[in-house]
Amino acid sequence: MDVTTDAAAGAAGPWLVVGLGNPGPEYAMNRHNVGFMVADLLAERMGGRFKRAGKAQAQVVEGRIGPPGPANRRVVLAKPMSYMNLSGGPVNALREFYKVPAERVVAVHDELDIEYGTLRLKLGGGDNGHNGLKSLTKAFGREYHRVRFGIGRPPGRMQVADFVLKDFSSAERKELDWFVDRAADAVECLVIEGLERAQGTYNS
Repeated sequence: MDVTTDAAAGAAGPWLVVGLGNPGPEYAMNRHNVGFMVADLLAERMGGRFKRAGKAQAQVVEGRIGPPGPANRRVVLAKPMSYMNLSGGPVNALREFYKVPAERVVAVHDELDIEYGTLRLKLGGGDNGHNGLKSLTKAFGREYHRVRFGIGRPPGRMQVADFVLKDFSSAERKELDWFVDRAADAVECLVIEGLERAQGTYNS
């Protein structure tokens, strides 16, 4: 998608950027909650604070990203307040309320099959066993954008469920802020300049 086409899409309505995670302080630093971390940073950059979205089981921030002019985008940031495996309901409610087509939804989530800190951006595809993506796809189809944040595979015989619900290790936390910052940059690039440009810059 080029900038001209994307500008036309931007004029038609907002993008819905969804950070996936689990609500509650006990989950805040879990690997599974990296989507929330990226959403929080994007909200900070936009100068907004998350608040409850009416009847939807989610918190949202409305604002704009990008420079003044045709590249400026209206964005709704969201964090579902259901648990991860029920994310589709709240996200679909927001999507319908803001009249956002699936292709202008961006899900930011942890990805087991990618090395820690590595990003991959794509449109559509399977859920690769990720319960949050599985719920989104069931709610409104698979043709939404994904910003996949690598967390790597669990060590030894640790179960996947245990691994994703553990906090990032002390070694991982040394670089976590930088990786989250880069993921937020990737979301902004995707929304402003389109998927192809964002993939060329951030897929590694």
